[in-house]
Amino acid sequence: MKKVLVLGGGFAGVETAIMLQKSKLFEVTLVSERDYLFLYPVSIWLPTREINFEDTKLALADIRRKYPFRLVIDKVTGIQSQSNKVTLENGKLEYDYLVVAIGSDKMRPAGIEHTHTICGIPEANLKFTDKFQELVQKGNGNIAIGFGGNPKDKSAVRGGPAFELIFNIDHYLRKKKIRDNFNLSFFAPMEEPGAKMGKSALKMMSSMFKKQKLHQYYGKKIQGFEPDGVVFEDNSKLNADLTMFIAAGTGSGVFKQSDLPLSDAGFIQIDKHCRVPSGQHVYAIGDSAALEGPDFTAKQGHLAEIMGRIAAHNIIATETGSNNLKSYQEHISILCVMDTGNGAAYVCN
Repeated sequence: MKKVLVLGGGFAGVETAIMLQKSKLFEVTLVSERDYLFLYPVSIWLPTREINFEDTKLALADIRRKYPFRLVIDKVTGIQSQSNKVTLENGKLEYDYLVVAIGSDKMRPAGIEHTHTICGIPEANLKFTDKFQELVQKGNGNIAIGFGGNPKDKSAVRGGPAFELIFNIDHYLRKKKIRDNFNLSFFAPMEEPGAKMGKSALKMMSSMFKKQKLHQYYGKKIQGFEPDGVVFEDNSKLNADLTMFIAAGTGSGVFKQSDLPLSDAGFIQIDKHCRVPSGQHVYAIGDSAALEGPDFTAKQGHLAEIMGRIAAHNIIATETGSNNLKSYQEHISILCVMDTGNGAAYVCN
């Protein structure tokens, strides 16, 4: 039985492992740094305490009980595709097929240590929640929420959670009847953040920001962060007692310790079937992969999950001698149910 090694315990990696295990054609091993799948989409409800941290975690052991793949909790440090080996902190693993789904690293603008995030390591959400609740207890403050971009890969942006978070915080403060004591500001270096959602969605968002009195700082590159706010390229400053910033993605440092072909932004190059062109039975999916598609292409959770299914399908097809390969590109779309605190907005493209 051939060995398939799946690197990454996020949506993409877990979906791949499940689909391959269901085929009963392979010995499947999933490698993850954490022993749980973190549900990033619901982390927007942590700061307002609508859910607890434990509600965001799904134990990989529970998934494994239903789909009995082998589970290894360890950190990947290198990939040697020409010799079919992966190096971990605590050893090495060999494979016949490899699926890379370990996500991406984050860009690090100057002073980023003065910010908090909800799209980094899971525990970072707890730090932001604590700081936000401190301001709530104080009863007033200036809160800045924003995201950045990667000029080398426009798909590596996470803006949606920032929009949802500011609407949730606005609604939360209104319920507590202290909203008038807070300044809520949204910042991004693009002229039209959220443009991938389409013109009608942009118009809707602008109307919502004005209605809720959310200040907007768009179109200025971020020079850096300071303990008390955000500094832009023209040396203007957005003062803030608390700054939440979602940095754009960039290729994982692990990829530099590999022999895989990388894009200018450091992501793994793939064809439309999720295969790495120069790799022997190597696939890359989700945030690990360099995506190709229309201007609105974005690294989203639902696309990562779909890419996991496609990679599994194509591995099965290859192993069974079928030419029925599937492409991830036909599934590229913008699909978003944006939480607004007291409701939601559905956006699709």
